[in-house]
Amino acid sequence: MGMDVVDYEIRGEEMQFVEIELDPGEAAIGEAGSMMFMETGVAMDTIFGDGSAAQGGLLGKLLGAGKRLVTGESLFTTVYTNESPAKRRVAFAAPYPGRIVPMDLRQLGGTLICQKDAFLCAARGVALGIAFQRKLGVGFFGGEGFIMQKLDGDGLAFVHAGGTLLRRELAHGESLRVDTGCVVAYTTGVDFDIEYVGKVRTALFGGEGLFLARLSGPGSVWLQSLPFSRLASRVFAAAPQGGGRQQGEGSVLGGFGGGGLLDAVLGGDRR
Repeated sequence: MGMDVVDYEIRGEEMQFVEIELDPGEAAIGEAGSMMFMETGVAMDTIFGDGSAAQGGLLGKLLGAGKRLVTGESLFTTVYTNESPAKRRVAFAAPYPGRIVPMDLRQLGGTLICQKDAFLCAARGVALGIAFQRKLGVGFFGGEGFIMQKLDGDGLAFVHAGGTLLRRELAHGESLRVDTGCVVAYTTGVDFDIEYVGKVRTALFGGEGLFLARLSGPGSVWLQSLPFSRLASRVFAAAPQGGGRQQGEGSVLGGFGGGGLLDAVLGGDRR
């Protein structure tokens, strides 16, 4: 199947979405639940696999679906095809605050390795595969396990990163140590390994864990300032733990009410 060449526009600041303009007959693929809107004339179809093997028969569809299942994604992908005689638009929204990054796979050597939940959408023809980590250290302690997502093709793919995005170009032999959750994507020339921090005290009380990712060039790496796991842990820690009861966070009385010091002072009588 040929690669569709699409025009796009990324809108918004903290909570971004990308509008993709489809010529007649062009299509885009998106993760389930990522679609924001689509104009009249765009047909939505759920297919088995990732869409790149749609014309490859049953075996191709099974292989595409199997790759997605191994990476923890849905067995199905949604394809949005412009069936009208005029240009139409479809939009895909980011799942949490951050940045949507357009990745031109043609300029990146045809392949991009990214974390499993980074992919948002792409032009039809981009294949979604898997990349096995060859090193046991990465598999056990890398935060993403043995398997990451691989995007193949020569078209546009859109990847989402949490918080602020940083792109670094690593020269041959140049290395960068990174928190494992902050790695969004990297090109195939980059070596991804895990490094022990060396000091148990630093690991236990420094808040950074026992292991860091070591990325070695040559190649490009993309890092995010706010991994979703870090965001989720902060939200969970700040959430009321008493059956959903609000504690008045942010007010002076927040730490005194709700069965706390205020109840003790008033003796439980608030008349």
